[in-house]
Amino acid sequence: MKKTDPLVFAATSDLAGITRGKAFPLSKLDSRMKKGVGWTPTNVMITCFDHIAPSPYGSLGDLLLIPDATTAVDLEFADDAPVERFVLGDITDLAGAPWDLCTRSLLKAALDRLQQVGGVSLLGAFEHEFQFHGDVPPGPQGYSLNGFSQRRAFGETLMSGLDQGGLENDTFMKEYGANQYEVTNGPSKGVRVADDAVILREVTRMTARHHGEIVTFTPIRDPAGVGNGVHIHMSFLDGDGAPATWDADGPSGMSAVSASFVAGVLKYLDSIIALTAPSAVSYLRLTPHRWSAAYNNLGFRDREASVRICPVTSDDPEKIARQYNFEYRAADAAASPYLALAAIIHAGCQGIEDKLPAPTVTQEDLSLLSPSTLAAKGYVRLPQSLEEALERFEGNKTVCGWFPKEFAPVYVAHKKGELSVVANMDEAERCAAYEAVY
Repeated sequence: MKKTDPLVFAATSDLAGITRGKAFPLSKLDSRMKKGVGWTPTNVMITCFDHIAPSPYGSLGDLLLIPDATTAVDLEFADDAPVERFVLGDITDLAGAPWDLCTRSLLKAALDRLQQVGGVSLLGAFEHEFQFHGDVPPGPQGYSLNGFSQRRAFGETLMSGLDQGGLENDTFMKEYGANQYEVTNGPSKGVRVADDAVILREVTRMTARHHGEIVTFTPIRDPAGVGNGVHIHMSFLDGDGAPATWDADGPSGMSAVSASFVAGVLKYLDSIIALTAPSAVSYLRLTPHRWSAAYNNLGFRDREASVRICPVTSDDPEKIARQYNFEYRAADAAASPYLALAAIIHAGCQGIEDKLPAPTVTQEDLSLLSPSTLAAKGYVRLPQSLEEALERFEGNKTVCGWFPKEFAPVYVAHKKGELSVVANMDEAERCAAYEAVY
């Protein structure tokens, strides 16, 4: 029998944060990087529940999904299991121009804007929390050696897989929640920050299947339990590749560009959260006292702030400059990493363009303040449902204007289609539905 030509899967991260695409023979990869594989506009309306929301495209139109060879992953496990091969790419029209609903292209546009208005480039990484299905093993769990040891084999296989995927390994740890773990990777530059997040999620799922396990990145499994967050770490590099995030004389150590960027993120956070926490159950997690995010505040060593200045471990100015970064905490894995990061960067760029002053670092429990006191201090409660988040997004002309004209109405229609599936479910049923997807 003739030897089979292995298949490689060309992928996009869609509006639901699902990795979709098409496979073709590996021998055709060079050709497909030029001519792509066929794609259909209505595919963008496939919700996370695999039904098509009302589409403006119908059966019309043709697009191309163009693989980017720099993202190729060949994941080979230690036994005779098939090699997993996939490559991320961009959706274009037939002439090769970026499609307005391609999440990866939307991020590239935001990164270009950051370079233009701030003179800096992005260095960043996503932190991910996830949970295993099944009963909780015996013994102490939260942050324990026992809990780590019970998943050591998984963690070592995962770290090997991430290394094969081109990621810089950082940590694998037992988290606080039931069967909950966290995996982190080192920082990357530009669009690769989001590429790494997509690769990490898929390699984690593949590793779980290899070990006969099932994992979920769902925002929250149990209304009474802990959530699974995505924390997006960001810092800046100047034109020479030197750190540009920290200034010893700046407020809370922020450079001028960092201060205005963070101020922009906070100003527009309630209108971009529909893109960074985009599921119906995301808002069960985004409540006070869940070590999550509920207000548009900047914190220092505060894990309930929406944006947090992360600690550094040195008193050497050069090392501080390299370590200093901030993290966006109002996100989860129901969001496409490309779309979430694009929204955050655009908000920050708006802050730079508008020369917003540095935000004040909060030092109090904002949930104890009255609405009038919050308003006087410039803080708002973040949306408490996806419906509310979509209203604030759709109603903010500045935010919608950051994206191609077609994007906002299509995104809102997509999410309303998703909401229609869970409309008659209670909280527990909704959590179960999203757990099955993510």
